[in-house]
Amino acid sequence: MKTLNQLGAVLFIIVQLTQAVWAADDVLRIIAWHGYADADWVAEFERDHDVRIEVSFVESDDELWEKLSKNHGADYDVFAANTAELQRYISHDIAAPIKINKISNIKNQLPRFRETEKIAGLVHNGNLYGIPFTYSEMGLIYDSKQFKTAPTSMSALWQPENKGKIILYDGSNHNFSLAALLLEFSNPFQLSNDEMSKTVKKLLQLRSQNPMFYTGPEESIRMFLKHKAALMFANYGQQQLKQLQKTNSDIAYIIPKEGALAWLDCWGITVAAKNKSLAEQWINFTLEKNISAALSRRQGLPNTLLAGHLKEDDKIIWLEPSEDFALRSQYWERLRAGKARRQNNTSQ
Repeated sequence: MKTLNQLGAVLFIIVQLTQAVWAADDVLRIIAWHGYADADWVAEFERDHDVRIEVSFVESDDELWEKLSKNHGADYDVFAANTAELQRYISHDIAAPIKINKISNIKNQLPRFRETEKIAGLVHNGNLYGIPFTYSEMGLIYDSKQFKTAPTSMSALWQPENKGKIILYDGSNHNFSLAALLLEFSNPFQLSNDEMSKTVKKLLQLRSQNPMFYTGPEESIRMFLKHKAALMFANYGQQQLKQLQKTNSDIAYIIPKEGALAWLDCWGITVAAKNKSLAEQWINFTLEKNISAALSRRQGLPNTLLAGHLKEDDKIIWLEPSEDFALRSQYWERLRAGKARRQNNTSQ
């Protein structure tokens, strides 16, 4: 009897140790934008897969890079990045190839998103590195009451009559590309030295506009309402539009005549992912019809399963990798350190 009791005790210890190891291994670490891993989705996935999820949210491409480049992405398993940013994670061996046959719900996507080889930035050396999840163009939101005639161009941000009433996204890459579009450069993502110099000068002109800056969509809404802004560069596009509409604000939205930059956010898996199979299951889970529909309903963002809001004649410029991300970031830090201000505390 004593032997049996001892054996039982040993078995109990083994089971406890095994469960501890299992629990440690079955943790999925996600880093993404707000709205991409809602609490109820996380709870459902944890329940169905008997795992635990740790979610970290970011509010800018710069912040995402800072976190993922540290320790070669070893702190995370799954991340969300747009196609242009994805190139950095591939070239720095942070992103791992994804086995498309493991993501069965791709069959639910629209053809343009299933044909991944036709989307710049997703395939490298024959390997797929990103699964499209959501997208949005970066249009212009304006207060209808402050305009007799609706603006048609992003150049309205530079107009003196809008001084002190404009809101910009606090991110280096997109602002350089936006200014380059206005300057009608052939490729706003690959600027020559001369084009870069002219783009810097264009952005410098915004200092006299005394703009406000935001990072997250919720922050931008608070800022727009509190300061009675006239114009906002909508980095989150339809997401911001939907949130402002809920406030019954008299606002409108345009795709400017120069065209709108547009991002396509994709799920990626890190090279250091502890459980790539679990990461693949999460990506597949987000492509289920009810999850993608919830994304659009809650965030106002188009999903890759249903036709979006874009018109046939809307000019969309999909994001591409920039010529020198670090240089753009360095320049931007200097540019916004002038008269431009950041409203960190919108309650004051």
